[in-house]
Amino acid sequence: MPKKVLAKLIKKEEIIKGIFKFSVEAKEIVNSSKPGNFIEIRVSNQKDPFLRRPISIYNLDKENGILEFIFQVKGSGTNILSEKEIGDKIDIIGPLGNGTFKIDKYNKIAIIGGGIGIFPLYELAKQAKKQGKIIDGYLGFRNKDFVMLEKEFKEVTDNLIITTDDGSYQNKGFAIDYLKEKMEKEKYECIYACGPIPMLRVVQKYALENNINCQISLEEKMGCGLGVCLGCAVKTAKSPKDKPEYFHVCKGGPVFNAKDVEF
Repeated sequence: MPKKVLAKLIKKEEIIKGIFKFSVEAKEIVNSSKPGNFIEIRVSNQKDPFLRRPISIYNLDKENGILEFIFQVKGSGTNILSEKEIGDKIDIIGPLGNGTFKIDKYNKIAIIGGGIGIFPLYELAKQAKKQGKIIDGYLGFRNKDFVMLEKEFKEVTDNLIITTDDGSYQNKGFAIDYLKEKMEKEKYECIYACGPIPMLRVVQKYALENNINCQISLEEKMGCGLGVCLGCAVKTAKSPKDKPEYFHVCKGGPVFNAKDVEF
């Protein structure tokens, strides 16, 4: 069951311009969280902004009850959140989401993320590493100014490929191209992906065409995070064209089997 917690902010870091990592004391949430879960944050006690902001869980320190999340300042709500100071209490509900990453059945896996979509993949890779699995990581960014968390992901993967669209840092091109190249020599048992929809479409297509297990984490706007407002609908792949059926990302996801979703 999700918990509502007034979590104390104990560490704040702007990892690149406009993107913040917060560490908060939230033992009740941490203890029941799994890779792929998310949280909903009320950024202000005022009426505006009224809705909570959904944010992926980046890291779970279960030993110390510390929850870490990373967010990009995009509007008034996240701007207010970014102005929180050490010692402030943050109103958080979590963990949310019934669809989480499943890793038990697979021993050799790939994670692939784009931009701010890389954040929920860290806890997944960390847990897989603890279980002795082989993990290759493919992280794509627009250019060198947007590259982040390279050191952290190197620590939880066996091999890490960083790509930039313009080639300004490490490998030029898209992360999926380097994953495909590796797959010509050896096969992954499952691919885990999170990032912008165009990237997810390409990953999904490749996985389905090559009969590879694939799980994708979707990032949709969520008004409530509990399946009440129905604002985060995603069409199911098997629904009839004349009567489309939908998942709701907050309840059915945010992680889905790639074959079940139609973009």
